[in-house]
This record gives sequence, structure tokens and C-alpha cells, in this order.
Amino acid sequence: MTAQSLFYWSLAVTALGLVLIGIWGVLTRKNILRIALAFTLADTGVNLILVWSGFLPGRSAPIVDSSVTSMVDPLPQALVLTSIVIGVAVAALFVVVGVLAARKSGSADIRRMKELRW
Repeated sequence: MTAQSLFYWSLAVTALGLVLIGIWGVLTRKNILRIALAFTLADTGVNLILVWSGFLPGRSAPIVDSSVTSMVDPLPQALVLTSIVIGVAVAALFVVVGVLAARKSGSADIRRMKELRW
């Protein structure tokens, strides 16, 4: 196994691990700010999976000149840039709503936010 393929597959395992840790954090934590952090962690893992899916070993960056014969598809990179912007906005909104809900209920514990339940 070469160093490049080891890096390629370790990135995939790391990305999948981040997604799984983020989902675990969302499902098991009761503090609303920790849930927001877990969502952000899962979002980062999804972004890494998108970057990983667009990378092909042995190909160059998508900069076209006369010496490049094969290059990597730039679409996943563009999707990740868009996802980062959307993820930052969602995380900021999540934190603001969480802080306001914690102020209203007196606690950041989602079990104590009775008035926010359906």
C-alpha cells in the first residue's frame, strides 16, 4: 500500500468517523449548544466525504494548460465551498436560537424546555 493510497483511505475513514460522532452527539446529548456542535461536526464530515469523492489519485488540479492530460473534477470542490457557507449560517442560527431558548427556559437542557415542545 503506497503512502498516497493510505492517505486517500485514511481521509475516508476520518470523514466517516466525524459523521458518526456528530450523529451520536445529536442523538445522545441534551445540551442544545452541544447538539449544535455535533451538527457542525457531522457537517464537516460530510464536506470531507464530498472532497474525498472528488479526488482521484494520480490526477492534477483543475488548472488547464498544455501539460495537463487528466485532472480532478472541480464540481465536488464547488459544492463543498457552498456547503461551508450554508453550514456556517445554519450553525450561527442554531446557536442564536439555542441561546434564546436557554434564556427563556432558564436552562440549555432540552428536557427542561417544556414550552418549546409540540
